Amino acid sequence: MASKAQLETLMDLARRETDDAAKRLGASLKAVDEAKQKHEMLIGFREEYIKRFEAAQAAGITPMAYRNFVAFIDKLEVAIKGQLEMIRHAQLRSEQEKAAWQGSERKRMSYSTLNDRADAAALKLENKRDQKAMDEHAARGAYYKR
Repeated sequence: MASKAQLETLMDLARRETDDAAKRLGASLKAVDEAKQKHEMLIGFREEYIKRFEAAQAAGITPMAYRNFVAFIDKLEVAIKGQLEMIRHAQLRSEQEKAAWQGSERKRMSYSTLNDRADAAALKLENKRDQKAMDEHAARGAYYKR
């Protein structure tokens, strides 16, 4: 069985690993949120641009301006689809980081459980020694009282 110092070293390493995994998980969740916000911004921009396009059409628009509007809207569509892909990638990364954090946390908890068991065994042994010492003391006292 591992010594107390070895177990504490393992617990410390597991704690650091869990902390690092939690930081990476937090960063990946933030990346998902940022990607979603950018997607929403692009959609809002597209809607605003379409409104401008419709207003320009109603007021009369040159064929060149029409082509420019359509080309820009197409580019926005490509950007929106690309951002959806970024969201999917960020979510996948986030799921991977969550699994890594959960694995680190399980390892940390395992070491903690081993430490608790070792502490309980040491306490039981100490209590047994104390009881033996008390019994010997009581036996000596009884022997000398005779």
